[in-house]
Amino acid sequence: QVQLVESGGGLVQAGGSLRLSCVANGSIRSFSSMGWYRQAPGKSRELAALIDSGGNTKYADSVKGRFTISRDNAKNTLYLQMNSLKPEDTAVYYCNAVGFLRYWGQGTQVTVSS
Repeated sequence: QVQLVESGGGLVQAGGSLRLSCVANGSIRSFSSMGWYRQAPGKSRELAALIDSGGNTKYADSVKGRFTISRDNAKNTLYLQMNSLKPEDTAVYYCNAVGFLRYWGQGTQVTVSS
């Protein structure tokens, strides 16, 4: 059973930075893609950033130039470096992995104060 555990969320002032981590309980090499999704209160879950097994990345327009997604296969870890954070980035951030099935972490709260 694949398990994904996120960490790194917290409270930060606008303009600040956070780095989220997502550790898998096994190898992430087999996943065709991994991504970070976010869900703000009263809104649907949306894709923030995605990386495939070849290292190709995709970002939501709202985070382009501010967020960077990366993966370390040796550490079975997915990262999301978030810079220049804005209050509208406030959400629960979920790690996602696509393999035989789609897997989700439990989420980590990111709160950006103005």
